Amino acid sequence: MFCYQCEETMNGTGCTKNGVCGKKGEVADLQDNLIYVLKSIAFYNSKARANSLNDAKTDEFILDGLFATITNTNFSEDDIKRLINEGFEIKDGIKKRLLDEKVITEKSVSSFPQWIKEKLLGAAPNAGEDLPVMAKVTPATLANINTGILATENEDIRSLRELLMYGLKGMAAYAHHANVLGYKDDNIMAFIEKALLATMDDHLGVDELVPMVLECGSVGVTTLALLDKANTTTYGNPEPTAVNIGVGSNPGILISGHDLHDLEQLLEQTKGTGVDVYTHGEMLPANSYPAFKKYDNFVGNYGGSWWRQKEEFEKFNGPIFMTTNCIVPPKDTYIDRIYTTGIVGFDGVTHINAGEDGGKDFSAIIEQAKTCQPPQQLEEGTIMGGFGHVSALSVADKIIEAVKGGQIKKFVVMAGCDGRHKERSYYTDFAEALPDDTVILTAGCAKYRYNKLDLGDIGGIPRVIDAGQCNDSYSLVVIAQALAKAFGVEDINDLPVAYNIAWYEQKACLVLLALLSLGVKNIMLGPKLPAFVSPNVLNVLVENFNIMPNTTVDEDLKTLI
Repeated sequence: MFCYQCEETMNGTGCTKNGVCGKKGEVADLQDNLIYVLKSIAFYNSKARANSLNDAKTDEFILDGLFATITNTNFSEDDIKRLINEGFEIKDGIKKRLLDEKVITEKSVSSFPQWIKEKLLGAAPNAGEDLPVMAKVTPATLANINTGILATENEDIRSLRELLMYGLKGMAAYAHHANVLGYKDDNIMAFIEKALLATMDDHLGVDELVPMVLECGSVGVTTLALLDKANTTTYGNPEPTAVNIGVGSNPGILISGHDLHDLEQLLEQTKGTGVDVYTHGEMLPANSYPAFKKYDNFVGNYGGSWWRQKEEFEKFNGPIFMTTNCIVPPKDTYIDRIYTTGIVGFDGVTHINAGEDGGKDFSAIIEQAKTCQPPQQLEEGTIMGGFGHVSALSVADKIIEAVKGGQIKKFVVMAGCDGRHKERSYYTDFAEALPDDTVILTAGCAKYRYNKLDLGDIGGIPRVIDAGQCNDSYSLVVIAQALAKAFGVEDINDLPVAYNIAWYEQKACLVLLALLSLGVKNIMLGPKLPAFVSPNVLNVLVENFNIMPNTTVDEDLKTLI
């Protein structure tokens, strides 16, 4: 095992036995194998796509396979083995289709690039030797192939390949959510296949990989826009909402993750049952969507960020439903009332599968909830949310007037992820130390470090403008672009906007690449820089974008404000 894809990786260098996240080394190795199989699928499916022979099932599998390997998503050895076997079936099906349509032949594989033969077909034939296209790599022989990160020996090439790979994982997660709601983009899938293959092509050096990493960011913007369209078209534009953080007297179900479609189905099936529904973690922004406000038993939000699960889930008393990441290995005290769905998996936890029509039956969760005590109260009051780009720009005139009048001197983008390390208190301290004439723009679970602080408002404009989930970072981009247009600023970096971003996992990597692709500079990143970014690659980012590590609150205030 070697994994350094998350911010909390062991000793800031890499996990080598088991993951800090709780993932077993065997599962991490299997996930490396799954990524390898996805690259093999990408090779054949890119040919199928070019000849209009691709299908939706393969696209969904690629997205789900990548998503399953994101930190805190799937810990199940059986699940990953199943995905690997299914991947081989899909790959063989694509190859057969290509053969049947005479796009390739049994002999034509000899003309494939050597690295394809060696790395994806599991053989290194002599020059001119034919290799049967239907053979070679199988689930049984996969264990003998080095699919791990360290198989790439050059540190800088490895760094860029992994940065690209983590961007793809984030892209796949967002495309997955859009896909669930029926929104798809063939160009996104074509790029994912191209980029997967690029991570294995030894002919691509630093000069070729850097532009591809930035292209990943550009396609990431497209993906974020697609998901924004999917969510808002389906459920309406988020509205500024005071979200209840107290509890009611009924038993409840706690839903966490990012999948709004799962929430919709749960709310529909629980109405009239006497069971209340609460959001947790990244599901908090769902309280601001108009479509969900019609449900009387949609009570509000319970608890805080993902890493507080073990304490908060225990006190909730009722069932917990995990729709996507971020699941934390559950305690024995509540493992019998935690449920997963989709690409989430943990051994010993009940998994709810979708039916052939995509619908899910939550009757087991609802019946268990009826036998449980109401949630134990953690806090009371409300917190504000729902400031997506439509809501924020509806008061653009008021914001622009406040900037021109000097009431607002600076906007600080404090989006990204939260984490369990004590050093994350930096973000709370930074928010509290900001001058009264600054406004925080946020999205993602990083907001839990400061969204319950009493920071007040500026002429009715909240000092914390929460756009929603991590994917709603797109809203922050739209707001910034609208401000640039309003002020007649050609370069987005000339706006009174500073960036102090927290990261944890791979979706945050995609959001960072999206910002870089838009030309955003002077981003402060923390709480520590990614272990997978080599010194030379870091220098490229510093020279071109002036990316900075955060230091102390006082020093960073001087730099950014």
